[in-house]
Amino acid sequence: MSHSKGKRRHFVSLPSQDNIVTDVEHPGAGGSSATSKCDDQPGLSVDTLPSPKSLGTSPGINPADEHGGLRRGLSTRQVQMIAIGGTIGTGLFLGTSKSLAQGGPGSMLIAYSIVGSIVYVTLLLLGEMATQYPVAGSFSTYAYRFFSPSYSFALSYNYWFNDAVSVASDLVAAQILLQFWTDWHPWVISLVFWVFLVVVNGVYVGAYGELEYWLASLKVATIAVFVIIGVMVNLGGNTSNEYIGGKNWRVGDAPFVGGFGGFARVFVTASFAYGGTESLGVTAGETKNPSKNMPRVVKAVFWRILIFYILSILLVGLNVPYNYPGLSTESTATSPFTIVFEMAGSRVAGSFVNTVVITSVLSAGNHALFTGTRVLYSLAVTKPVALAPRVFAWTTKRGVPLPALLATSSVSVVCFGSSHIGSGQLWSWLQNLVGVSNQITWLSIGLASWRFRKAWVSQGRPIEELKFRAGWTWPWGPYFVVSGQSAHRLIVQGWSSIFPEFSAVDFVSLYLEIPVVIVMWFGWIAICRLMKRSTHSDTTPANRGVSGVLDIVDLRTIDLTSDEYRDVVEDDEEEALRQKRISQGRRRFLWRIYYLAA
Repeated sequence: MSHSKGKRRHFVSLPSQDNIVTDVEHPGAGGSSATSKCDDQPGLSVDTLPSPKSLGTSPGINPADEHGGLRRGLSTRQVQMIAIGGTIGTGLFLGTSKSLAQGGPGSMLIAYSIVGSIVYVTLLLLGEMATQYPVAGSFSTYAYRFFSPSYSFALSYNYWFNDAVSVASDLVAAQILLQFWTDWHPWVISLVFWVFLVVVNGVYVGAYGELEYWLASLKVATIAVFVIIGVMVNLGGNTSNEYIGGKNWRVGDAPFVGGFGGFARVFVTASFAYGGTESLGVTAGETKNPSKNMPRVVKAVFWRILIFYILSILLVGLNVPYNYPGLSTESTATSPFTIVFEMAGSRVAGSFVNTVVITSVLSAGNHALFTGTRVLYSLAVTKPVALAPRVFAWTTKRGVPLPALLATSSVSVVCFGSSHIGSGQLWSWLQNLVGVSNQITWLSIGLASWRFRKAWVSQGRPIEELKFRAGWTWPWGPYFVVSGQSAHRLIVQGWSSIFPEFSAVDFVSLYLEIPVVIVMWFGWIAICRLMKRSTHSDTTPANRGVSGVLDIVDLRTIDLTSDEYRDVVEDDEEEALRQKRISQGRRRFLWRIYYLAA
């Protein structure tokens, strides 16, 4: 396919059936073939649409009933802040309390740096595919298209569950944070938050984007102020007028509390904290001018996130001792950010920061609800057979998949059980579940990228034709992500649940999703084979797209051109306006700052 700019919008559609089907020659058919229904496994992507603003109908569903599918209503500034807002939230503001208490400042700083580096490379790999094929299904689509349709089935439901549980985790975190002021029925506030998030996401994607933009801006501003206050507190600007320096790195068992076991515990918490970066691929399906905007977002956002995390974690570890009373227990937790502001001498400031942290939790829940809804929607619009009930493919006239939204949000009702088992304990379990799910997703991105690059090269397409390429990650990037995540999941994270003593609850929460994904993967393969037998075919399939026991996609048959995004007139106009603003006029310097910050 030529990469010249067309004058219509061509969205990513489903992987060509040539990539994924197995022909079954029926006896007496004279060599003609009939495709097994199961071998037409549904993709995890959206169809090509005539409307330049819509993003998806599914075969077999009346487009009028679909109301035109999703809409590309997210601007560059909104997408960038969505990525920041979805990541900088509960994991940073509250999760660091658990990390600091269990692993100490040294383990926390090292673990967050290692996980951050792995996630950064993962984000670059995802950016290559998301720029070439911007679609709401994102990494699930890429796993389907380049790796294994059955594995993609398992991955998609795992990620949807991850987002649904993340909403519950954020609402439970809100209950914990409310204990800073009162113990009065915190579930009432969680219920109010839940209703608010559902209403915002049910209006229009632009409403979600704008809310996320301002909430994320508040978080970024708070972190900037925290860095300044944290430095002042460390140098003596605290209630004790005492220079702290590195004293808290030498308190008790610090800086490495609990030895390797404590270090291992921090890894899972770090995975939970960095979760959300991969949703850049999901927002690509509703991003304007993705060919230009996605590379900018990918290259800019994570450096900001990494800087925010490393600086914040360093200052938390310097100023707050790991044995601070009430920092992290089974019944409650206190945000280290709130503690630092209180150390500066202001209870009012502490209350203000706690309020900001609650809004951050709200933002993270908003983000998780959005991405989970889109993943469930993408499962319902697959063809020729949907992977989710067709009702989840229905959208409002403004492009909101309302049934998918309600289904995803309903899972968060688990947060109301926290009053019976303790908010702190429940939140710890949810952290483990979400953290492991994030790791599975990142590993899958590495697998999909490895296969994508291999297909691209094996079919003789020049790498210069890629709309975005992280050149310095070739060829080692996918291998680094896959090996890093595998070693992390199988070795490091389980150590804390086995040593020094075995904890059945922690072990289950850390490893439950791995066998679940495997069972779903092979279960879908088994279902397909049963369906294949129902066609009463007794001949050997002529494999055109999927091969082997694990139904691995044959890279030689993948069509790498038909589903690529083509720029349209609006894209050209937007890019021309941007270039004019930053290169001409008296305000070009201000525009450069705006685009850099936005």
